[in-house]
Amino acid sequence: MIRTIIMLLFWALAMPFAAIIGFGFVFLANDIRPLYRLFTWGAYAGVWLTGVRVDTVGMDQFDHARSYIFMTNHVSNLDPPIQIPLIPRRTSVMVKKELFKTPILGPAMRLASLVPVDRGNRDAGIEAVKAAKAVVEKGLNMTIYVEGKRSFDGKLLPFKKGPFYLAMECGVPVIPMTIVGTHEAMPKKRFSIKARRVKVIFHAPIEPQDFGTRECLMEKVRAVIESGLPEEYRQGSSAKADESSRTISD
Repeated sequence: MIRTIIMLLFWALAMPFAAIIGFGFVFLANDIRPLYRLFTWGAYAGVWLTGVRVDTVGMDQFDHARSYIFMTNHVSNLDPPIQIPLIPRRTSVMVKKELFKTPILGPAMRLASLVPVDRGNRDAGIEAVKAAKAVVEKGLNMTIYVEGKRSFDGKLLPFKKGPFYLAMECGVPVIPMTIVGTHEAMPKKRFSIKARRVKVIFHAPIEPQDFGTRECLMEKVRAVIESGLPEEYRQGSSAKADESSRTISD
């Protein structure tokens, strides 16, 4: 509990300061990048203060000067403040629309070209994909939590189809990402944070045009993301365990 309070207190104190400095620079220089870097640094630093440490794998597998659609699993509220600062250059993300009403944070997200999405409205989801396409066409990266929500048990949930429609339409390479360890540090429905070692895996880029349908692309991305998870979090691990138990008992 204390670790979480420290992180939230740091964010509460740092965010207004960053906003004042960053918004001033945006107004004078018409450049969002310093504000973006201030917010992402603050997000990452807040997590670091909780004792969570991060290892990265695969950053050398892609050209940091290009634009990509990063697709990742989602198991904890710690995922975005850990992953977003690691992605080279600016990235947009899809954020639930309610957060855009938050003072300071809401205007900052609009300036950063983040994409609001209403999870319970299919038509709004289609509009979010269109907005995301416009962002990618401007040369920004796009980071998407392809399950649409956090997993309770660390295993992959069904993927949303919109991100793969986006990838096929834009023709931008997809980089699957796997985050491991945040489920133990701060699982869904738990407020307190435990100090843990977290790993963020950047897998090799996948070209959408190499796949005939978005369903095939989805299957490939899912398999790659899951390959980075520990065995106990992969689909079918429970079934394998049950089969082993039956074999032993027989």
